[in-house]
Amino acid sequence: MNEKHGSGARELRQRLKSAKKRTASSQRWLERQLNDPYVARAKREGYRSRAAYKLLEMDEKFRFLKPGQRVIDLGAAPGGWAQVAVKRTGSAEGRGRVVGIDLLPVETMPGAEFAELDFLAPGAPERLVDMLGGPADIVMSDMAANATGHRKTDHLRIVGLAEAAAEFARAVLAPGGVFVAKVLQGGTEGALLADLKRDFASVRHVKPAASRADSAELYVLATGFRG
Repeated sequence: MNEKHGSGARELRQRLKSAKKRTASSQRWLERQLNDPYVARAKREGYRSRAAYKLLEMDEKFRFLKPGQRVIDLGAAPGGWAQVAVKRTGSAEGRGRVVGIDLLPVETMPGAEFAELDFLAPGAPERLVDMLGGPADIVMSDMAANATGHRKTDHLRIVGLAEAAAEFARAVLAPGGVFVAKVLQGGTEGALLADLKRDFASVRHVKPAASRADSAELYVLATGFRG
């Protein structure tokens, strides 16, 4: 019996041998991770997560990260966005400053400072301002609530986090500042966009290539804060 060899999909696709011990959903997630070119690229290039490429792609197109800027990273763990910000601002060489916050611990990083704290907790915004030592040039948020599996609920929770991040950004951004945050497609972010358009010169939705095509994930990018 002749067996065909060289089926590209079969040769390239890695299968997990321990599937019996996992739920179907976790099995699918792990297989997707193992076969994700951005995950492999992040490992090769030293980024802590594939999410770094979402920020890199947005910045390569819109050029909002610049040397010397002060950056606040909301939902910073595991630190992929902060790595990009440190490189683009030069904060490791003392030319800018990058601070971040997350519920989870973030491994130390030259050029960045992190707080293990809930952004929505009382006193958390003030803590970030103290860490930064002045107004911010960029507030970026990759915050996401734990998924419930109910699409509408998950959408509302992520948009709620983006709205909280936007309110914080208005309080701490210097004139000309930038706000970038994760949202989900679904329509209920319309009020957020309307509010941002009143306070920023330009507001747009961005879907970076590194954001999986089957995901409802989008980013809102607002530039030119009016102060």
